[in-house]
Amino acid sequence: MVFSDLFFLFVFIPAFALCYMLGGLFDRWIARGQAVKSHHVKNAMLVVFSLIFYAWGEPMYVFLMLVSVLLNYVAGRIIDGQQRHRRKALVGGLVCNLLILATFKYAGFFAEALNSLGLAIPVPHIALPIGISFYTFQSISYLVDVYRRESPAQRRFADLLLYISMFPQLIAGPIVRYGTIAEEINNRHVTASDLSDGIYRFLIGLGKKVILANQFSEIVDQFLVDGLGSLTTSGAWIGITAFTLQIYFDFSGYSDMAIGMGRCMGFHFKENFNHPYCCDSITDFWRRWHISLGSFFRDYVYIPMGGNRRHQAWNIMVVWMLTGMWHGASWNFIIWGLYFGIIVMTEKYTLLRLPYYTKKKSAPSSLTSSNSSNSWYHFSSLIFRLYSLLLVVTGWGIFYFDDFTQMGVFFNAYVGRAQSLHDFVTTSAITDNFWLWLTAIVFCMPVRKTVATLFDRHVANRRFKTKMVFATRTLLSVVLFVASVALLVGATNNAFIYTRF
Repeated sequence: MVFSDLFFLFVFIPAFALCYMLGGLFDRWIARGQAVKSHHVKNAMLVVFSLIFYAWGEPMYVFLMLVSVLLNYVAGRIIDGQQRHRRKALVGGLVCNLLILATFKYAGFFAEALNSLGLAIPVPHIALPIGISFYTFQSISYLVDVYRRESPAQRRFADLLLYISMFPQLIAGPIVRYGTIAEEINNRHVTASDLSDGIYRFLIGLGKKVILANQFSEIVDQFLVDGLGSLTTSGAWIGITAFTLQIYFDFSGYSDMAIGMGRCMGFHFKENFNHPYCCDSITDFWRRWHISLGSFFRDYVYIPMGGNRRHQAWNIMVVWMLTGMWHGASWNFIIWGLYFGIIVMTEKYTLLRLPYYTKKKSAPSSLTSSNSSNSWYHFSSLIFRLYSLLLVVTGWGIFYFDDFTQMGVFFNAYVGRAQSLHDFVTTSAITDNFWLWLTAIVFCMPVRKTVATLFDRHVANRRFKTKMVFATRTLLSVVLFVASVALLVGATNNAFIYTRF
């Protein structure tokens, strides 16, 4: 089951909302006269619907997730309760999590790699459980945070199950740290503002996915799947640019929907995207893209290995190889990770030491103190943004093709070694979808933040401002919902890209 599905929108969500609200009424009845509010029935409803959500496509793998949660629950209790065996319990818990992930995600990949070296090893064909990378990393963060005394161990198995299985972020993130929502599991309050903001955020994400990402997927298939054999240079650029926009609106749309649903239930997930295509370096791009994954590797791998203090270059390359492997059991993902690792490491010793970056970091206001410095700043910014986008788009070319023959065909066309530089099909893909391209490019930029800033600056009447914001958001929500539902009727290409990771 996916969020951008008519069954989810018109059956699952209404059924869940009804049961969740009834659970809240039971909790208030149970806790009447008590100082501490109860959330047990609401939480039980959330767990039940989360398991139904996950079991919808893969019922057998629910048991795998339950076993994983049980192992982490026991390990967490030992880490929290016994000083003598804390380290052993942590190591045992981490090994179990990584073995589960390795068995189901990488066993076939490693077997094929050993076969290519001449070893006759049977290749297991194991279906990849949806979301296993996400909930495994959440389990790891839970154990490490408990070990570091940053969060207490969860005393109730059901509450740890809620944290790991919560359906808004279960299958494609963001990777929610236990410490982020530990207090909210049994102590949260939902206001009218939370509901309004959550619904609006959900519909923004739905629009990103259905109105933009799904439409770009058709252009991607036209050039990089169906038309790969006759790909022109302009077609290669249009195809990979379409994928660049598709994957952003697809994944950031999912994150928006997850954050919005969490907000409606009183959970505050952290942001996962911050307009990554507005970056002015690859380092900056990875501070803005899939923020929860980047912060996970920073806090649980990079810093423990020594971070910037020792063996920095080695630490960077290890983290980026793992980042690539996390995305999939395929050589193209490993190459993609190492590609960005080399760029990030190179930038640390070269690009980020240029005056533009050092002055921007130390005193950004000084960059626009005069007309000459202002012109220099904007010119430098443009050059560095174009440089970053070129490398990001090229990286998506490595990411997209897991078949090296197809990748070779694409990159030959991409660098101008196609039989033709341009054809009518490419022109049609641009002109027939002009408003799609324009809308996508505009919404890659911080439009909402800019509009809100201008609105606050030029509208002084607070009451009028509140009414305008409410009316605008209501109208936009209705338009997004109606347009998304209309496009979902009969849709065939609707899966989220990151659910397979």
